[in-house]
Amino acid sequence: MADTADTRTPAQIEADIRRRREVLAETLDEIGVRVHPKTIIGDAKAKAVANIDHTMGRAYVQVNRVVSDVRAQFSDEYGRLRLERVVPVALVVVGVGGLFALSRRRGR
Repeated sequence: MADTADTRTPAQIEADIRRRREVLAETLDEIGVRVHPKTIIGDAKAKAVANIDHTMGRAYVQVNRVVSDVRAQFSDEYGRLRLERVVPVALVVVGVGGLFALSRRRGR
């Protein structure tokens, strides 16, 4: 088996060295960009924003699910209010509000 270095001309060797230098220079430039503080900070910010977006999306889905569940408890399949469920809750809210107002009035 013949070694390829023996059969190449000096011009081919120089061209090969030039190509390898260019590839090495590109690699070093890429590494320089990757480890630059602005790049690291930008990547960290992007990751944080993505995590926040993901968390907010999950929270939105959860809140939407809770609202839908509550809505289903107080309305029928046609969207009409179920008075047998709304009236007791309204009475409790009014009662608690009244007690709160009374306690604030007595506190003065």
